[in-house]
Amino acid sequence: MNLQHYIGGEHVPSVSGATFTALEPATNEEYLTVSAGQAEDIEAAVAAARKAFTEGPWPKMPAQQRAGILRKIADAIEKRDDEIAALECRDTGLPITQARGQAHRAAQNFRFFADVITTLGEDVYRVASAQLNYVIRKPIGVAGLITPWNTPFMLETWKLAPALAAGCPVILKPAEWSPLSASLLPAIMEEAGVPAGVFNIVHGIGEEAGAALVAHPDVPIISFTGETTTGQIIMRNAADNLKTLSMELGGKSPLIVFDDADLDRALDAAVFGVFSLNGERCTASSRVLVQDTVYEEFVRRFAERASRVKVGAPNDPATELGALVHPEHYARVMEYVQIGIDEGARLVAGGSRPDDLPVGNFLSATVFADVSPKMRIFQEEIFGPVVCVTPFSTEEEALELANDTRYGLAAYLWTNNLRRTHRLAQQIESGMLWVNSQNVRDLRTPFGGVKASGLGREGGKHSIDVYTEAHIVHVATEDLPIPRFGAS
Repeated sequence: MNLQHYIGGEHVPSVSGATFTALEPATNEEYLTVSAGQAEDIEAAVAAARKAFTEGPWPKMPAQQRAGILRKIADAIEKRDDEIAALECRDTGLPITQARGQAHRAAQNFRFFADVITTLGEDVYRVASAQLNYVIRKPIGVAGLITPWNTPFMLETWKLAPALAAGCPVILKPAEWSPLSASLLPAIMEEAGVPAGVFNIVHGIGEEAGAALVAHPDVPIISFTGETTTGQIIMRNAADNLKTLSMELGGKSPLIVFDDADLDRALDAAVFGVFSLNGERCTASSRVLVQDTVYEEFVRRFAERASRVKVGAPNDPATELGALVHPEHYARVMEYVQIGIDEGARLVAGGSRPDDLPVGNFLSATVFADVSPKMRIFQEEIFGPVVCVTPFSTEEEALELANDTRYGLAAYLWTNNLRRTHRLAQQIESGMLWVNSQNVRDLRTPFGGVKASGLGREGGKHSIDVYTEAHIVHVATEDLPIPRFGAS
């Protein structure tokens, strides 16, 4: 199979003819050839998108009309639900049951933002009877969308839906490790009636295609999801053109369990929170902090549950933990397992490849106990099915441990003490906090992190804010006084 770029409504190879190959995570066999975009391909995509912005109907289209097209996109996605899930499963190593959920969520993203733009009002400020001031939301221009490899199709739609809803033509740069499911988007867009040039894809390596997109002066907004080091590079490269940036970066999210919590539900949340999506999720609860009075019981039960997590072929409906996305990433995760052992953490589950899976990027659900905050496995993002469990005694110690990393994306708190909940909610350094719940998203709420976990917020009207400029109009309804310089 050969994937080409999609620019100005046409499938095209790279100008240079360059390509790269993608690997199937379950076997590490090459199965896909992909056009490798470079600066000249980004230039062509920007020209198409810029023409769609300045000459095309999309930015000027009434919100109701754009919303109708977004709903048709959602319908087209739902028709391909099984195909999307199958491609995602093969391309990323995600278990097929979890890949199906991602496809459903992708359609939901488009329907949600169709509703947002048809219900979102604009601000008006009246100054007595003398002046009327109102705010117009104007699409910011061509949007550069750089997406990650872990749940690619859903996260592509999470950016595409609000950018298109706001009236921006887009250039999507999918992750090079999992480009396959994005190949369905051109047909979906055409079927829904998206005008040529409004939606474009340029595949390629981040250091080439991604860097060219970030540097291009006619792309005023970059939305990026990925790891923190790459986000820092993007921020530096975007500085010359003072671009708007929205970046969801790394995480090392704590799940805090007090001894008054419902331990059964907290255990369910802890196991799901770090082992679902193969542990390759930025909001994974990869640090579990447990009060010392229930610590040993919780560790024992956690290890038992982890040892029963079904590791297997991604396309097997019984699989709960599939193959990690790429051999390079697999090697990195396995290196962290060895680091944890060398640092003296107690390995209570997993830590190795299952015996019945001799090829592919498979790792058993791995649990380290007695992890101290000085250990690298406590501090650094592993992005795989590896979790650290650490004891604490007091509320103050729990808070100190929760905040003792450079990251601050998500946090999870399990307690039945209402006062404690509100105290900690105001002090935990994270963009998002779930109390007595796993990661259940409300699409209306702001999504994003603090510290090294990113900048900006997306979700609901916050996403529309990212892709629009606020244009303020001041209208005098009476003759306001004007100082008469030079009149005397």
